[in-house]
Amino acid sequence: MTQMHHEAHFTKINVVILTGWQLLSQPCFALGKEIETNLNLLVIIGGLLIIQTILIAGLQRSRLKNKAAKNLLKLHQKELEDKIQERTQSLHHKNTELETAIQNHKTIAVQLQDTKRHLQTMINSVPDILVGVAADGKVTYWNIAAFERTGVAFDKALGTHILTALPQLPLSAEELAEIIKSQKPFINRQLQQVENEEPRFYDLRIYPLISGQAANNQTSGAVIQLKDVTQRVQLENMMIQNEKMSSLGELAAGIAHEINNPLGVILHNVQNIIRRTSPDLTANITAANHKNLDVKQVVEYLTAREIPQFLDNIKEAGERAGKIVTNMLEFSHSNHAEKNWVDLPKLILQSIEFNRNAGFAEHSKMADIKVSTQFSADLPLIYASAAELQQVFLNLLRNSYQALISDDYKHADELHVDISVHTKKSEIIIEIKDNGPGIKEAVKDHIFEPFFTTKEVGKGTGLGLSVSYFIITEHHKGKISVSSHYGKGATFKIRLPLTGERQISLDI
Repeated sequence: MTQMHHEAHFTKINVVILTGWQLLSQPCFALGKEIETNLNLLVIIGGLLIIQTILIAGLQRSRLKNKAAKNLLKLHQKELEDKIQERTQSLHHKNTELETAIQNHKTIAVQLQDTKRHLQTMINSVPDILVGVAADGKVTYWNIAAFERTGVAFDKALGTHILTALPQLPLSAEELAEIIKSQKPFINRQLQQVENEEPRFYDLRIYPLISGQAANNQTSGAVIQLKDVTQRVQLENMMIQNEKMSSLGELAAGIAHEINNPLGVILHNVQNIIRRTSPDLTANITAANHKNLDVKQVVEYLTAREIPQFLDNIKEAGERAGKIVTNMLEFSHSNHAEKNWVDLPKLILQSIEFNRNAGFAEHSKMADIKVSTQFSADLPLIYASAAELQQVFLNLLRNSYQALISDDYKHADELHVDISVHTKKSEIIIEIKDNGPGIKEAVKDHIFEPFFTTKEVGKGTGLGLSVSYFIITEHHKGKISVSSHYGKGATFKIRLPLTGERQISLDI
C-alpha cells in the first residue's frame, strides 16, 4: 500500500514539472515579470526534482527493506512450515503408537478375560470346596463344589462371613484371623461329620494370601480348601483292618488248636457223666448194686440237686465254644461257614434271649435293661451263616449291656437297647442302638482292632468287635460301622447285601 501511494504522488509531481516546461516554452508577454516568474518556476521545479530524487531514493530504500522483509518472512514461513511438518509427523507417529498401545491393551484385556474364565473353569472343575476369603473373613470367591455341598448360591455367599456361609468349619473367627495373620498354612486332616446318617471325612487346608506388602506382614485374605477324603479313609481303614485280620487269622489258628483239645476233653467227660448217671444203663445198675445203692434213688438225688441241668448247660456251652473255635479256624483258612437262608428277625430274637440269660448271671443290673425291636414288614430271607451272624449279634448286645451298667456312667432313668432291621435299595440294614455313655473319639478309631479293649484285665479280650468286623466284611461282603457322641450313646450299623451270593444261589 505504501509503494502504491508513493507512485501516485510522483505521478502528480511529474505532471507539475511537465506543465512548468510547457509554460516556459510559451512566448513571453512581459520580459521582466516573466523572467521572475520563470525563475520562481525553476526554483520550484528544482525543489520538486530534489524532492523527487529524495522520494525515489527513499522509495528504493523502502523497496529494498520490503524485499528483505519479504525474504525474511519467506524464511520464517519456511521454518514454520518445516516445524509444522515435523510436528505433524511427530503427532502422526505418536498417534500410531497410541493406536498400537490401545490395540495391545484390548488384546491384553481379552486375554485376561479368557484367562479369568479359564481359571474359573479350572477352579469350578475341582470337586473340592474352594472358598476365597478377605482378611476380615468375608467370602470373596465361592466355587461350584461349595454351592453343591452347602446349597448356598455364589451371590448369597459373597460378602458374608465364612462361618455363616460354611458353618461346619471347626474354627472360630478369632482362630481364622490368627491363621491369616500368621501367613502359615493350616492343615487339619480327617475331620468327621455325619451327612445323611453316614460318616464323612474331610481334610481342611487354609492357605493365607500374601499381599505385595509382605514386608509389613500384611495379608489380603486366604484360600480355604475342604477336600472330601471319605473314600480314601475307608480304603485306608479297610487295608489296615485287613492286615490286622490277617495277623488275627494266624493267631486265631494257633489259639483254636490249643482250645480245641481241652474243649474236646470237657465235652467227652460231660457225655460220660450223663451216660454213667443214667438209670437205663446195665453197667450203672451193676455198679450201684455192688455198693448196695439204688440207682433210681441216686438219679432222684441228682435231679433234686439239678445236676442233669448243670450238665446240659455245660454241654451247650461247650458246643457253642466249639462253634467259635471252628470260626476262628476258618479265619486262618479263609473258608466260609455253611450258609443258608436266614430269617433275621428270628435270629435276632434268639440272640437277645441267649444274651439275656448269660447277662443276668453276670450282673443283676442287666435285668433293668429294656430291649425293643422294630422289624420292617416283609423282610426277605438273607443268604448267610446263621451261626456267624448270631455271634456278631451276641457280641454287639453284650457290648451294649456292659456299657449300660458301667460304673463310670451316670445312668439314664431307663436303660434301653433298640434294634431295628429294614431294607434300603439293595441292602438290608441292621441297627443296634443304646443310650449308654457312648464312645470317645480316641477310642472310636480303634474300636474294631484286635485285642483293643477299654475293659479291665480279665473282663475283655478285645476280640469281639474285631471278629464281628471280619465276619461281616469278609464272610458276608457287608459293612459295619459305629457312630457315637460321647455321653449320648452309640449306634452300630450293619449293612448286608441282598444281591451277590444270594443271587448266585437263586440262579443255581
